[in-house]
Amino acid sequence: MLPASLSSLHSTNVRTSPYLSPLSSSSSLPSPSPSLSLAPSFSHLHHRRLVSFNTVRGNNPLATKAERRGLSVTCASTCEPLKVMISGAPASGKGTQCELIVQKFGLVHISTGDLLRAEVSAGSEIGNKAKEFMNAGQLMVTARLSHEDAKTKGWLLDGYPRSFAQAQSLENLKIRPDVYVVLDVPDEILIDRCVGRRLDPETGKIYHLTNFPPETEEIKARLVTRPDDTEEKVKSRLEIYKQNAKAILSTYSNITKKIDGNRPKEMVFADIESLLSQAKREKMKKTTAVKPVHERKSRSNQVSSSQDNWKGIPTRLNNIPHSREIRNYFYDDVLQATQRAVNDGRTRLKVEINIPELNPEMDVYRIGTLMELVRVIALSFADDGKRVKVCVQGSMGEGALAGMPLQLAGTRKILEFMDWGDYGAKGTFVEIGSIGANEVDEQDDMFILVAPQNAVGNCIIDDMKAMTDAAGTRPVILINPRLKDLPGSSGIMQTMGRDKRLEYAASFENCYFFRLLYYAGTQYPIMGALRMTYPNGYELYKRVDVPSGGEKYVILSTFTEKPSSDDINDAFLGKPRNLGHG
Repeated sequence: MLPASLSSLHSTNVRTSPYLSPLSSSSSLPSPSPSLSLAPSFSHLHHRRLVSFNTVRGNNPLATKAERRGLSVTCASTCEPLKVMISGAPASGKGTQCELIVQKFGLVHISTGDLLRAEVSAGSEIGNKAKEFMNAGQLMVTARLSHEDAKTKGWLLDGYPRSFAQAQSLENLKIRPDVYVVLDVPDEILIDRCVGRRLDPETGKIYHLTNFPPETEEIKARLVTRPDDTEEKVKSRLEIYKQNAKAILSTYSNITKKIDGNRPKEMVFADIESLLSQAKREKMKKTTAVKPVHERKSRSNQVSSSQDNWKGIPTRLNNIPHSREIRNYFYDDVLQATQRAVNDGRTRLKVEINIPELNPEMDVYRIGTLMELVRVIALSFADDGKRVKVCVQGSMGEGALAGMPLQLAGTRKILEFMDWGDYGAKGTFVEIGSIGANEVDEQDDMFILVAPQNAVGNCIIDDMKAMTDAAGTRPVILINPRLKDLPGSSGIMQTMGRDKRLEYAASFENCYFFRLLYYAGTQYPIMGALRMTYPNGYELYKRVDVPSGGEKYVILSTFTEKPSSDDINDAFLGKPRNLGHG
């Protein structure tokens, strides 16, 4: 019979017995079933703000340096929103990219064409003088920028300004973007895109004779060419666009970022997303204020204060796929803990964050999420002047048995071709390498090992140990290692040297750990979560439904060491224990 104390966790969909499985780790044995298992996931975060740290031990990489100078780092409770301008010739794909930007970053899309159509529809004075205000534009744009949503969410200004005078007027009003994105597409491609476009007058749908042909002959027969899509008119529009773009180039030259628009829309947006994410991080850094510390706090007080300011576990953690906001939440959480550990002189660290998109055993696993996490960590330390080597294990075994874990297939190529920022971090402060002693160079300051793992019949630990020995006191960070023994056909891997391998794997200390708790064999409902961020202990949370239909996480217990399955079971069953006891 399910005890009342545990059944209160959720009233439906409980199909298993009320016991928690042992907390799995890279070296743990399989957990007994039936049980409440520990499995990874995370979800949508509704209203995220930049956390304020009012202690010397902040989440910013400048914190340690500031501490040495007797300064305190304080992050603003809100970050100034992102401001973006985007420009592109006709048929450059600007409209599609604007939609994707708004979806990902929540910016307010401001287009002079849309504003004008709204005014005409409303029969306003501006609409009645359409031609006049289309040329000026400034009244509509500045009026829209003054709305509260644009001030709080940030804005995406589409196709404006179009002249030097308009750009200067915005400058005089102190309206300036953080980034000026230009979609760059060759003229011949633009002309082909326009001339090949056809309009379905019945549905309003746009087709392209080559790239996006109509579904049926019936549709094809009624398609028409729009008046502006003749080659002569397209060339004329391109010349006008080029003149306008050239006129405003001097105003935004230092923030202009050209993006190759002659690629699939997903690839174009991947570059834009990376660019805007970097701009957002830079704005967050600028909100950091440094002020004198009149009284130094003890380490325990610093940790306590940091915990008090932490905003808690986000809700709806089973929402998949995850939004950019949710991914950034966890990227930041991991980064802050890793920075604190490295700044404290820790040299053998591991991050375990087996959320669904980072769990290769789930069908929602995304290699891109893992790569983004690695990039965030690497670029942050590179920004602090450290030379970072990001390492992925190569092929294991020999001859017909050679291969590598499926999770890592293609990872090296992805890292090589990823966008590592516009200031040339890759090749200078960030290098891509393999796992092994010969990869350790004198100029390397630290190493990030991407999901190192054993394969059937092959062990990566020997190469890892040789590499860490060569690294000496330089930090080595493992991201989601899977170092448990996997048997070969003869079973030798399970017996020979196993104790030494497990001892080496255990020599890496967690700087970050996050996992959700489920009933065994299920991924719904979420029962709670276990979280650890350096230098704090492990925190066990219970998920609780609230009357409004929402949910929240309530802390059940804390542990100085990773809790056992008995510790977790006791907490969920309501058995008394001393908080803080490991």
